[in-house]
Amino acid sequence: MKKVIFTGVLCFVVGLSFGQKKTVSAAKNEIKGSNPNIAEARSLIKEALENPETKDQAETWFVAGQIEDKQFDLEKTKELLGQKPDEAVMYSALANIWPYLEKAAELDQLPDAKGKVKPKFIKDIKSIIKADRASYYNAGVYYYNNKEYQKAYDLLKLYGDLKTVDLMKGEQWENQPADSTETQIRYYAGIAAAYIPNHPAAIEILEGLKGHQFPEGLEEELYTNIAREYNAMNDTQGYNTAIKAGYEKFPTNGDFLRGMINQSIQGGNYNEAVAYLDAAIAKEPENGQFYNLLGQVYEIQYNSQEDKNAAGAQQYIDKSIENLKKAVELEGNKNASFNSDLGRIFFNLAVEKRTAADESKDKAVSDKLLLESTDYMSKALPYFEKAYDLNGDDLKTINALRMIYYQVKQFDKYDQFDKIYNSKTGGSEQ
Repeated sequence: MKKVIFTGVLCFVVGLSFGQKKTVSAAKNEIKGSNPNIAEARSLIKEALENPETKDQAETWFVAGQIEDKQFDLEKTKELLGQKPDEAVMYSALANIWPYLEKAAELDQLPDAKGKVKPKFIKDIKSIIKADRASYYNAGVYYYNNKEYQKAYDLLKLYGDLKTVDLMKGEQWENQPADSTETQIRYYAGIAAAYIPNHPAAIEILEGLKGHQFPEGLEEELYTNIAREYNAMNDTQGYNTAIKAGYEKFPTNGDFLRGMINQSIQGGNYNEAVAYLDAAIAKEPENGQFYNLLGQVYEIQYNSQEDKNAAGAQQYIDKSIENLKKAVELEGNKNASFNSDLGRIFFNLAVEKRTAADESKDKAVSDKLLLESTDYMSKALPYFEKAYDLNGDDLKTINALRMIYYQVKQFDKYDQFDKIYNSKTGGSEQ
């Protein structure tokens, strides 16, 4: 009796194993012919992937990849025939292919009971990957445009990774794009990572692209985005390093220049900041931004002087005004901030003179200082008026105008801008 029971159990186990193998075969059969049943094939292979008897067999995973590849091919064929494919279905299936085939390749290269490796599916796996690789770029673009940035990142990154995975090393790739195009695709994988946001992943990809061949203009953008990603992570050291690398590569880039200037200013290296700007102006003498920045650096140097009447201090403020005027001359008709920056210099000088007049005990000196204060207010006025014409919503400009109009006794104008200011602030001082 015991012997019969044992035999029966043995037959049952063998039958179960054989049944699961039949499930894999059934799944494979569902995608053959002109009317494949993808849903049934997926259902069958899901069962096999979960069953202990078949889940560790290379064929199971290979068939799972074939099913997804079949679904992808069905939609791709529509596209080739000029029909509208279901892109969501097409690219979802494409995204599923590699995880299955990667696992299939891993299992297919394991040694058998005799310690020998006899792969059955590697050749077909490689053929599928070669045929489908270009479509991973299209899939990435599809998901990127639909703001599904995680999927876009995964597929754009995979596009590049497939040429370097161990399975595909040494393979010959036909009809591949130029190196600069490959780099561009990898770059957008990094940008997709930034939008997820996954800043470490973005930095890893973008940093890895340094020194690669780029389409025109994209390499400068690369360095800008590397700095931006470090900044998003509040990594000051990484950001400063990225800014310096960007400046060394693209010394006329305004973002890198401002970054270097900020680093110089934060370190109290004002002469270094001036040197950066002088070099930039020599290369682009018609760039108003550089003159504006240089004027602001000289303003900082002036403000750092204890004795504003000293010759050195006067030299700084004269250079500040000179450069800010040059910026206005070049781009003042379209740049509100250039006008307000110059207006601010004259306004602050007016305040300094008024404060000195109030503190002076010598009436003659005080009267002279008051006249100088009024003169500086008058000089500030046209620049703030121009800034207001270009940007009527800037609260600092509106407030400056109301105070200047009051000081120069244009009370009708003062009333006008006082009302504008109060309407924007609710009557409270900002």
